This record gives sequence, structure tokens and C-alpha cells, in this order.
Amino acid sequence: MGQQLARLLRTSSAWVARGETALAGLLAAAVACLILLNVVTRTAGAALFWVDEVAVYAMVWMAFLGASITIARRSSVTVTILVDALPARWRSLIGRLMDWTILGFALFLLWLCWGWYDLATLASLNFSLDAFSGETFNFMYREPTQTIGAPKYFIWLIVPLAAFGMSLHATANLLPPPAEAGAP
Repeated sequence: MGQQLARLLRTSSAWVARGETALAGLLAAAVACLILLNVVTRTAGAALFWVDEVAVYAMVWMAFLGASITIARRSSVTVTILVDALPARWRSLIGRLMDWTILGFALFLLWLCWGWYDLATLASLNFSLDAFSGETFNFMYREPTQTIGAPKYFIWLIVPLAAFGMSLHATANLLPPPAEAGAP
């Protein structure tokens, strides 16, 4: 059972990382197109002000997805001059400690998002946004974006999504390496 769960976690992490990478790539292309559109419309004297806002949101989503991807690939920027001087056993222990630290941070971020979105209270109030805002003084579901007027909580969804991805990838990184085929 343990091996199956480990394989499921590794496979899920790989699939999520592929999806994050594809979405981040699409967002990068969108940012480039939006900036080009912004240059053209401003040059023509017909600026589209919403383009700036959408480009910023796309970049924020890209950054959060990129952070999750670096955890999946174990490719985050690190300073290893001290760690590289240590024996292999200590390097391994420090690597594990870093994996646990990343998992702890990601789980803490998920916990903060749970309190921020507060879906349990929203559901207990029959999804009444007025009652929710009055009860909790949390106006996140009422706040629109500046120029496009979309609910900001849609934009902010990247935070719990990235925290989930980071948690999944960190958990997969903590698993022991898969057993070699044919090994006892």
C-alpha cells in the first residue's frame, strides 16, 4: 500500500508540474502579447488601460506557478558554498531539512488561505456575500479589480492553488526514491 501511495504522489506531482509549466508558458505568451498590444494602442493614441492590469495579474500568476515548478524540479536558487563543503551525509540531512521546511511553509500558506477564503463560514451563511461580509468583516468576495471589474478573489485563487502544488511537490520530494525494477 505504501509503494502505491508513493507512486500516486510522485505521478500526481509530475502531472501537476506539467500543467503548471504549460499554464505558465501560456501566461508568458499572454504577457508578451498584452505588452505589445499596449505599445501599439498607446502609440495610436487609443490606450487600453485594462491591458496593464491584466498583464500584471498574468505575471503574478506566472510567478506563483514558477515557484511551485521550482519546488517540483528542485531547481530553486540556492547558495550552497557551505553545504558543498560538508560530507555527503550532512548534505543529505540538510536537503531533507529544506524539503521539510518547504512543506511546512506550503502547508502554512494553505492554512492561511483556508482562513482567508473562509468557505466554511460562507457556506454556513448560505453563500450570502452580504451576510458573510457583515459577519466576518472579510470583504474579499466583494472587492472588484480596478479596471476590468472582475472579482479579485478569482485573481487571488493562484495563492491557494500554488500552495497546494507546492505542498504536493514538497511531499513527493520527501519520499524515498522509487525502488529499482527487479530489486528485492
